[in-house]
Amino acid sequence: MAQSVSTMVEGGKATTGPPLGPALGPLGLNLGQIIKEINDRTKAFAGMQVPVTITVTDPATKKYEISVGIPPTSALIKKEMGIEKGASKKKEAVGGNATMAQIINVAKAKMDGMLANSLKAAVMEVLGTCVSLGVNVEGKDPKEIQRLISKGEIAINP
Repeated sequence: MAQSVSTMVEGGKATTGPPLGPALGPLGLNLGQIIKEINDRTKAFAGMQVPVTITVTDPATKKYEISVGIPPTSALIKKEMGIEKGASKKKEAVGGNATMAQIINVAKAKMDGMLANSLKAAVMEVLGTCVSLGVNVEGKDPKEIQRLISKGEIAINP
């Protein structure tokens, strides 16, 4: 029977300590090999938390599969903008000012993991996350940008 372990690791910095070591140790797998593979596959997301799932497909032969997800939208926005965190009081402060190009880049990166069926819908979802982070887009409130996209005043070209 296949067993799996799902966790969040910092891109390129997984270790044999918690949470991976204690979860995988009892399964008798080569932790060093698994950690090296995870770090190789997540190094592009350095500084961000990345969802990782290790599935042991055959405990007898110790065969396993590693699937690496995409970091949360908020982490991608912060990395794209070069900020460490959003606004702590989003009504009173601004966490940063993103460009539409940055928002579209994040939307394209997250498309596979979203329910959105078009780039326009994905951009609308990313703008929603900007609202939560207290990040403005092109100097405007993200809700205003969403309204302009809905009205067709801002075109999102795939």
